[in-house]
Amino acid sequence: VQLQASGGGLVQAGGSLRLSCAASGRTFSGYGMGWFRQTSGKEREFVGCITWSGLSTYYADTVKGRFTISRDNAKNTVYLQMNSLKPEDTAVYYCAAGRDLVQVRSEYGVAYWGKGTLVTVSS
Repeated sequence: VQLQASGGGLVQAGGSLRLSCAASGRTFSGYGMGWFRQTSGKEREFVGCITWSGLSTYYADTVKGRFTISRDNAKNTVYLQMNSLKPEDTAVYYCAAGRDLVQVRSEYGVAYWGKGTLVTVSS
């Protein structure tokens, strides 16, 4: 089972980035998928998640209105569109999958983690 995140990079404040997370090795039917982020010295933070159907999404207050999560189940891929980026969004972003992720919206709901991708927002 592998979750491969990509799309990180350096962007100026106010800019946009789109992260992708491709799942392989098994079917994630029924799994919620989401994104977390972590900066040095801090705990991993919930960013947002999406139900298996894609009909419902949930976001942390810090990103609500700026970030959008979507998924393409045919491609086993989840996306994180990040707009109006701020320097405080700088972090390593991790994609995650779990049957309980949408209900729990924390690390406790994660069954599978992807490797992180670094997002750096310059001021």
